[in-house]
Amino acid sequence: QVQLVESGGGVVQAGGSLRLSCAASGDIFSRYAMGWYRQAPGKQRERVARITSGGMTNYADSVKGRFTISRDSAKNTVYLQMNSLKPEDTAVYYCKADRVGLDYWGQGTQVTVSS
Repeated sequence: QVQLVESGGGVVQAGGSLRLSCAASGDIFSRYAMGWYRQAPGKQRERVARITSGGMTNYADSVKGRFTISRDSAKNTVYLQMNSLKPEDTAVYYCKADRVGLDYWGQGTQVTVSS
């Protein structure tokens, strides 16, 4: 069983920055890909960024050049650095750990970007 706890959400003005953190219960990065997803009201959950166990990253087109996913294995923590935030980035952000046949989700953290 993997437990994930997100933090770092909040309210920020457009153009500002936030850093989200996802603390994992143990050393899982060598076995699991880690991803950040978001869900805005009335919309489907979408993947924002992902980092594989081998360290490869990919991003949704809407956040490329603005968001950066990273991980600190010593702290069992994955981060999402979000810069140049836009009102359309407003959503609940979730952390996910996945491998073939298994996936685990955090409880989510709210990000609100005011115009």
